Amino acid sequence: MLSTTKIFQNYLLTPGILLGVLFSQPISESIPVHTYSIVALDEKTGELGVAVQSHWFSVGSLVPWAKAGVGAVATQSFVKVDYGPDGLKLMEGGMSAESALNKLVLEDEGEAVRQVAMIDVKGNVAAHTGSKCIYAAGHQIGNNYSVQANLMENETVWPAMAKAFENTEGDLADKMMAALYAAEGEGGDIRGKQSAAMLIVTGEPTGVPWKDV
Repeated sequence: MLSTTKIFQNYLLTPGILLGVLFSQPISESIPVHTYSIVALDEKTGELGVAVQSHWFSVGSLVPWAKAGVGAVATQSFVKVDYGPDGLKLMEGGMSAESALNKLVLEDEGEAVRQVAMIDVKGNVAAHTGSKCIYAAGHQIGNNYSVQANLMENETVWPAMAKAFENTEGDLADKMMAALYAAEGEGGDIRGKQSAAMLIVTGEPTGVPWKDV
């Protein structure tokens, strides 16, 4: 799991190299968005959601994806944005979250540095933490949710997120926010925090996309 020193040298400690990584390749390839997130379904309302927090300054533009009546996706670590729209397309076509994620991981030569979670409208959940994601990295799947994190201060982050989500009363937004607070309480991203995002969609599409959010 730990080729951490080399990764830190190449991507985190030298700003010039980091900028080179960001701007020398397409956005869909490998932008370093190290973070913690949750994907979840509210069984009562059918709502699907993603919540995420990171040191990355625009995390909401890359990590969270969701479509009413279909599912939700969080794609992070050395992020490949394609997992978002492609995962939703596969789930909309009838694949379960697990089948969709497995298919995309098998097709991705860079899967070892990806961290992705998906949930479909039926509550099926799947997550992938690549073997080369920067420590501390991991995920935990529960009933109607998955929590995942990488580049954390310690390995207690995602279990704390899971516990907070399960033990919090309220709507989906309340429960996902509690998970983010719990992650921060365990130390969160070792670089600090700069941005966060939450995306929630309805369980049934209205036919008007901006009303589904």
